Amino acid sequence: MSVESLVGENGDVLYERRFQALLAANLLAPLGITLVSPLLDTLSGPFGVSTARLGLLVSAYTAPPILLIPVAGILADRVGRKPILVSGLVLFGIGGVGISFTTDFRVAVALRLLQGIAFAGLTTIIVTSIGDVYVEAREATAQGLRFMSSGVYQAIFPPIAGALVAVAWQAPFLIYAMAFPVAGLVYLWFEEPLNRTTDAADDPDGGVRPVLSLVARPRVLSLVVGRGLPMLPWVGFLTYNSLIVARGVGGSPAEAGILVAVNSTGLAIGGSQAGRITARFDSRLWPLATANVALGAGLIVVAYAPTLAIGVVGAAVLGVGFGVSLSLYRSVVTGLAPAHLRGGLVSVSESGGRVVSTLTPVAMGAVVTVATPALSVLSAVRLAAVGTAAVAVIGGTATLLVARITRPSPTDA
Repeated sequence: MSVESLVGENGDVLYERRFQALLAANLLAPLGITLVSPLLDTLSGPFGVSTARLGLLVSAYTAPPILLIPVAGILADRVGRKPILVSGLVLFGIGGVGISFTTDFRVAVALRLLQGIAFAGLTTIIVTSIGDVYVEAREATAQGLRFMSSGVYQAIFPPIAGALVAVAWQAPFLIYAMAFPVAGLVYLWFEEPLNRTTDAADDPDGGVRPVLSLVARPRVLSLVVGRGLPMLPWVGFLTYNSLIVARGVGGSPAEAGILVAVNSTGLAIGGSQAGRITARFDSRLWPLATANVALGAGLIVVAYAPTLAIGVVGAAVLGVGFGVSLSLYRSVVTGLAPAHLRGGLVSVSESGGRVVSTLTPVAMGAVVTVATPALSVLSAVRLAAVGTAAVAVIGGTATLLVARITRPSPTDA
């Protein structure tokens, strides 16, 4: 069975060495949250903190990119993709491995902050580089394959982490050491896709004002905001997955890891079809709306699952919706900017996703805290999940309607 038969006629991008380098770089970033998610309910003891405070290990990772992703994107437009990518991988490895050597929760949070800083130079640069090299359906296929690889990585490593934590709580964090050889591989294989003797290099304000002017357009702004909303149900699932499995169905951390793996498999399947969807539909807005509904429905099914099997179904639906939505959103956004502003626009879009990723655990945690005097912790988490799903579906639909109304021509998105 060929790659083309699975993902469409543009699947041959997988054989290009430059794209293979980007897939190697993409190995680490997806594990920033998903590797930690199955472990959260077991880390209270080693770090001596409550379950609620452990959410800081998620928020600390997602917070720095809010400010730094735009910086990384604009800097990459000026100095190149490779320096940002390689240095990001090295810092990511240092932050992750370092956690296995401390029991001080404050130090662990600081190391997660370092990983978050490093993340700012990973996904954004990879997504931008794909947009530099490919266009239209071929670009959507490449974005989908990148996202499919994220799903594969997330399907493989969280169950391993869930099993390793039974041996020693530190062991799963050593997986992040993969960042170091990957950084060397990217340094050797990755070819700069953009000649920086462009408008960005000569722009005295660093390209900031042109990017902000582009984002201010109603259609661009609606799609940038819409790109962040799929993070709501996905991060909500990752934050409370271990608690739902433990208290809702009496499962173990390893079984929580299975749900993450199933979710990631769905993500991979959904992402792999982005190219086919782009080629099949005149507009990517309708597939995006459908994917948003799947995201919300999947989260609710997981939250209320009476058995692990039903939770698996919900996790799979959520994963497929997330894979389709994020691949298509990223493909649409990269096509909205000229090459010399692409890194800046993608960075703003990705930063918006980080904002949502950071606020989701905080907002859901606040709902759980307020509701627990009247409800059990599990019931409060379920209530927060319903609210999160509703915001994602309604907000996503609204932004897509704005994009539809302000669409400049039939050929766009």
